[in-house]
Amino acid sequence: MRQRLNINDVILEILPLLQAELLRREAKLETELADGLPAVEMDRVQIQQLLMNLMVNALDAMNAVTDRPHVLRIRTSAHESEAVLVSVQDSGMGLSPEQMERLFDAFYSTKADGMGMGLSISRSIAEAHGGRLWAESNGGHGATFRFTLPTDEGG
Repeated sequence: MRQRLNINDVILEILPLLQAELLRREAKLETELADGLPAVEMDRVQIQQLLMNLMVNALDAMNAVTDRPHVLRIRTSAHESEAVLVSVQDSGMGLSPEQMERLFDAFYSTKADGMGMGLSISRSIAEAHGGRLWAESNGGHGATFRFTLPTDEGG
């Protein structure tokens, strides 16, 4: 069921569900949630599923890292004039160009025990909401997954 919600509120609702994983994996959570973002028409449960998948993937990406802190950063901002942007960034191993090409393919996984469905489903959720989901390698370490959700403020 879709309703007009603030993306920051949706994020803040699920962060307590992540606390045990953050502690277990000795990861630090940093949030940078922009003020004054417009509400977005969304299915709360689907967007929470998308967010949880990206955050758990980010934690998984940092499992093998031993030479730097494990930092999961979640940011929100306005994107152009008609969307909100959510970024989930990790300080993990990063993604090779080959991995980047296939990340969103069904049944492709960078994890030994992964089914390869999470990112494909997440992209479908973003697109069903009129947005998009993509990944970028960070300069240095880790990766950032970003998705947009359209507002109707632009027209």
